[in-house]
Amino acid sequence: MPLVERNFKMKNYAKTQRCEKIIQFGEGGFLRGFVDWILQEMNEKTDFNASAVVVQPIEKGMCDKLSEQNCVYTHIMRGLENGKAVTKSKIIDSISRCVKPYDNYDEYLALAQNPDFRFIFSNTTESGIVYDKDDNMFATPPRSFPAKVTALLYKRFNLGLDGFIFMPCELIDKNGETLKNIILKIADDNNLGEDFKLWVKTKNIFCNTLVDRIVTGYPKDEKIDLPYNDNMLNTSELFHLWVIEGSKNILKEIPFDKTGLNIIVTDNLEMYRTRKVRILNGAHTSMIPYAMLEGIETVKDCMEDENMSAFVKKCVFDEIIPTLDLPKEELISYAEDVFERFNNPFIKHLCASISLNSVSKFKVRVLPSLTEYIRRTAKMPENLIFSLSKLIEFYKNGNPTDDEEIIKFMKEKSVREILANVSFWGEDLSYLYDEVIKNGNIK
Repeated sequence: MPLVERNFKMKNYAKTQRCEKIIQFGEGGFLRGFVDWILQEMNEKTDFNASAVVVQPIEKGMCDKLSEQNCVYTHIMRGLENGKAVTKSKIIDSISRCVKPYDNYDEYLALAQNPDFRFIFSNTTESGIVYDKDDNMFATPPRSFPAKVTALLYKRFNLGLDGFIFMPCELIDKNGETLKNIILKIADDNNLGEDFKLWVKTKNIFCNTLVDRIVTGYPKDEKIDLPYNDNMLNTSELFHLWVIEGSKNILKEIPFDKTGLNIIVTDNLEMYRTRKVRILNGAHTSMIPYAMLEGIETVKDCMEDENMSAFVKKCVFDEIIPTLDLPKEELISYAEDVFERFNNPFIKHLCASISLNSVSKFKVRVLPSLTEYIRRTAKMPENLIFSLSKLIEFYKNGNPTDDEEIIKFMKEKSVREILANVSFWGEDLSYLYDEVIKNGNIK
């Protein structure tokens, strides 16, 4: 049905009926702008023909609002392609229905009975995949996400059905493996038996994944003109990346490889995680303290500042990329995508928000590149060392947001004492003292 009238209701959209193959924990903007968009693309480009049933993992959520539109909504992607501003729009009808365990737990457990369900996707935030020793798996529902999943798996096990392929999207390291281990711990706590634990291990596949897309959600502070009303309108950048650690055999069941999308199935996710952390996150962290000292407000402003842009590009192309082991062309292409994303005119990414906890971020995101560069070249990476000096200067003279004890130490102690603080850096960096002093406006 064409969507041309202002009073058109999304619930009246001529939705395609597809086989329910996916259980999706989470109805927030990220999953709708990433997984459900990918599912839509896959349905349109292949014969996958599948829909997702969304489970609302917490008591208060957006499923009622989504259900009011028959789980149909518009997703708009905006950004730069080859330097030009581009906007793309797609109506998403890949969600079949919503289930709310806190309202109807029996309906939730009934999902275990359908043998067509094969995949479980989730994004319950970083705090979702956690072990809660005080949770009750037999509550209706259990409190935590892993306990809810364990209850569903136990029901499925008792029905004699096969398990699922898990592809969690939570932003934690080894998300699939961590979820599996918590499920097995819950099984032990509740005496679910060795047979069930063996079934979890052998009849289910838990993939570690890495997701990368900025999803900006409903555009509250701007007007997007659509010829119809859509209360679940979702927005994101153009860029997307999904790295899935697992056997390529899963592509026989879910044809990611036939979509033309930026989805990688690999037996080694770590190199892609390192690439993202060192290049994307490392670029942010290496430039933000410097930018804050210069009074620059946003990431895009950084890219438009000639000195700041040149500095961060030298960090990435001259000193970070040479420390990574993926093919150089692939690393350069990824870095170019990163800087195009930084220039996105539709996203206002505040330097102040990125500056939160800059010391711990530097340790994880920048310091490994700095030390690896020295190890590989026997030279000092002057731009990354400059970023370290600016980090210290920012904590001494700027307005950092961090743990009070860290801020106090950085403001009161000497540069030598700061560099020697192993609790900050994981090692003694005193050997960088002369270089840091030479590169920075600090004492």
